[in-house]
Amino acid sequence: MKRRQFLETGIVAGAGVAAGAFASMSLAGEAAGALRAGVAKSDITTRDKDVRVNDPMYAKALVLDDGKTKAVIIAMDATAIGGIGDVHDDFLPKLRERIEKELGIPGRNVLVNASHTHPPGRLLCEDAEQLDKTLDAVRRAAAGMTPAKVGSGVGHEDRIMMNRTLRLKDGKHWTIRHANPCPPDEEVAGVGPIDPEIGILRVDRMDGRPLAVVYNFACHPYLTVPRGGVTADFPGFASKVIEDNLDGAMALFLQGAGGDITEILYKDVNRPKDSEPLGTMLGLSTLNALKTIPTKDARLSVVLENLPLPRRTDIPQRIEALRAEQAALLRSLRSTSLNLKTFLPLYVQHSLHPDFPADYSFRYLQAQKLGTEEMTVLDSQNKANIAKYLSNIRAMEKLARIEDKIATHERHKAINDQSGEATVATEVQGIKIGECVLITSPTEMLCEVGMNVKKASPYEHTFVAAYSNGYIHYGPPAADYDKGGYEVIECFIAPEWQQIYEAKAGEVIRRL
Repeated sequence: MKRRQFLETGIVAGAGVAAGAFASMSLAGEAAGALRAGVAKSDITTRDKDVRVNDPMYAKALVLDDGKTKAVIIAMDATAIGGIGDVHDDFLPKLRERIEKELGIPGRNVLVNASHTHPPGRLLCEDAEQLDKTLDAVRRAAAGMTPAKVGSGVGHEDRIMMNRTLRLKDGKHWTIRHANPCPPDEEVAGVGPIDPEIGILRVDRMDGRPLAVVYNFACHPYLTVPRGGVTADFPGFASKVIEDNLDGAMALFLQGAGGDITEILYKDVNRPKDSEPLGTMLGLSTLNALKTIPTKDARLSVVLENLPLPRRTDIPQRIEALRAEQAALLRSLRSTSLNLKTFLPLYVQHSLHPDFPADYSFRYLQAQKLGTEEMTVLDSQNKANIAKYLSNIRAMEKLARIEDKIATHERHKAINDQSGEATVATEVQGIKIGECVLITSPTEMLCEVGMNVKKASPYEHTFVAAYSNGYIHYGPPAADYDKGGYEVIECFIAPEWQQIYEAKAGEVIRRL
């Protein structure tokens, strides 16, 4: 197979794109094939009347059947499938069990992906209702299946996100987060990679009308909306744009390897936080690429492999090193003359008038004429005190970050200790639909690992659905573990996980 190439796309002109514009892309004159598909969705938004809901949260289901194999793809507006957020750890096994028992679809052929939207507070309805409504979406999708054709392709979007883990000049990493300040500009050497690919699976009815658009993209949905409250964030807005332009089709967003990818405006303090414009851009870029994708009959195959991943054993040593760094920073705070009240006016004076900060220029000229150095000596003392105070501020910023790192390490050590096991149970699932391959991970996989998997695949269209079928926090590259970014702190699996996972993902893909 050919390696994938990014499809450079622009913005679709106008808000309305008739579904008929896409119908011509289906291969005309083909007889009905073996593949059948159905879609349905359920509203799983919280019922709490005290919670403000900006836009609804959905569980969307796509059921596929080629006569031999049945598969289910479920896209949930949720933080994670277990682990954190409103979906509990027993949701996935219970859902798979009921799908298999009530609908006759093997549980191992069910993929459940979380969009990873996470505004603060409760997002979803209660546990039993989540399960019932998600199952109901699958049931209705299965009941409404129709002959279908599929095609796959890629779009391109690089304007709405960036890698949030900055590369520093000392070789370390510093992650852009609300929980800690950004590093001083002069310490930043560069930014990390992004994956601008929008992976697209197009499912058409036999007359060429779109039935479903499954699109895969890597970015943290964290920007929220101006008034706050429950929101599906940019994936919800992107899906609405797609569905509004394709009358009768359903858009299912699958989160990709977005562990270290965030919205470009994430740290912006100069405008209200609003993910809708970013979602609109992603939706239009997806539509633009969708026009180029032909569809045809397809076969299905599913492989699911259990994969134990090693837990970290180095956390105590990491905490010890952080406490040593913390102690050195605390020692550096000694001998500080200024406080905030005296620092601010001095800093402004020296910034506005670096040559004559203390008074008018004529005072300096007068002192020079008299042969005295009182003004320049005063300036020298104040500059030293300003520099010391600024150094303390930077130390404080680093101390705040270190304290957060230590608390996070301790939490993940507790998780590993409580498990009593050297490994954590995970799975890797591969679903091949025509020439498109979906490969899963339960981690918040970092961009580099996801791109490695796609690059190694023999299939042109291989899409990584991270945040799927469970949740075990971050999955960073092994080389990042010594560099101090947030993702390697918020992580309880050992660096060897990357090699183990990439090998297993490659094996699963080859077996499809």
